[in-house]
Amino acid sequence: MLRTFLASTSFLAFSHIPRKPTNFIKMSEYKTRIIGALNTLDFRVYIEKNGTVLSTFHDIPLFANENKTLLNFVVEIPRWTNAKLEISKEETLNPIKQDIKKGKLRYVRNCFPHHGYIWNYGAFPQTWEDPTTVHPETKARGDNDPLDVCEIGEQVGYPGQVKQVKVLGIMALLDEGETDWKVIVIDVNDPLANKLNDIEDVERHLPGLIRATNEWFRIYKIPDGKPENQFAFSGEAKNKKYATEIIHETHEAWRRLLSGQIPAKTDKYEINLTNLTVDGSPAKITTDDPLYQTIPPDSRQPPAPVDPSIDKCYVVVVVENLRDENFLTYWQPAFTDDDDSHDEIPFYTSAFEPFATLR
Repeated sequence: MLRTFLASTSFLAFSHIPRKPTNFIKMSEYKTRIIGALNTLDFRVYIEKNGTVLSTFHDIPLFANENKTLLNFVVEIPRWTNAKLEISKEETLNPIKQDIKKGKLRYVRNCFPHHGYIWNYGAFPQTWEDPTTVHPETKARGDNDPLDVCEIGEQVGYPGQVKQVKVLGIMALLDEGETDWKVIVIDVNDPLANKLNDIEDVERHLPGLIRATNEWFRIYKIPDGKPENQFAFSGEAKNKKYATEIIHETHEAWRRLLSGQIPAKTDKYEINLTNLTVDGSPAKITTDDPLYQTIPPDSRQPPAPVDPSIDKCYVVVVVENLRDENFLTYWQPAFTDDDDSHDEIPFYTSAFEPFATLR
């Protein structure tokens, strides 16, 4: 039986990779209002248009042109970075903030050979993966989030950036029993945008990227003591047509949520629907509303330092025989965090030249 194991070492091999975006060109009518410093509990990124803060979830249009062939994509996490940033579903106007678990800021681990997120990662506004509905093909409910997006263009984004993108395909992650769609897109301003029109074009022009994406999502939780993630469709990336259908389904689910046809608060979830632009929404407000007046002014600060352990690299190993004496000689049981919910999955770390050992 195959078992999955873990090796850890200082992240030296990737020290040349930039940790933040450089020399980007802003091609959007949207701007960011940043509160506080990245890597702190108070960090927030709001999105403005003409000086007015909008709901990141509800006010930015999903479609960027009349033909609905270009979509607006909100960058939450820039490529090569580790801080797990996401649109807050619960806060007024849904700013981007860093996810928290047990009172601690969350960071994604570096799973060799990857560094942080390997694409610009974020979400489509005005979409919602409905947790009250089971998808007929994945056999699982939605994960109660906006639709996740992986933007594969060459330019590194920044939190709160709104990019116009082309849809190329989609993958269906099954994350803790929920359907968690991952849409593959490319920035329309990317040099490869004219050559990439469907999922097969990605393999043709960027060979190995789809396979790397599958691997990344499959193993990224293992350093935190979780099992491998599973995929619907045996991990296959579906084409643009299928992806477009899912996008329209989740957009319709969002519309029903905003109109009150689906409850925004249950015993399992709560979503803040406050917005400034959605006609017919009971939660629509104006800039004169006291709720809007609670949005703080820009107070951006330099990023706070992070723990050096965030730069560690974890090497995932498949071992055929857990009782192999040579293996047990060099590996000692260890977990990488204080989470008790490891489900008795055996993980190991090694301080004995893990890369050489794995080969």
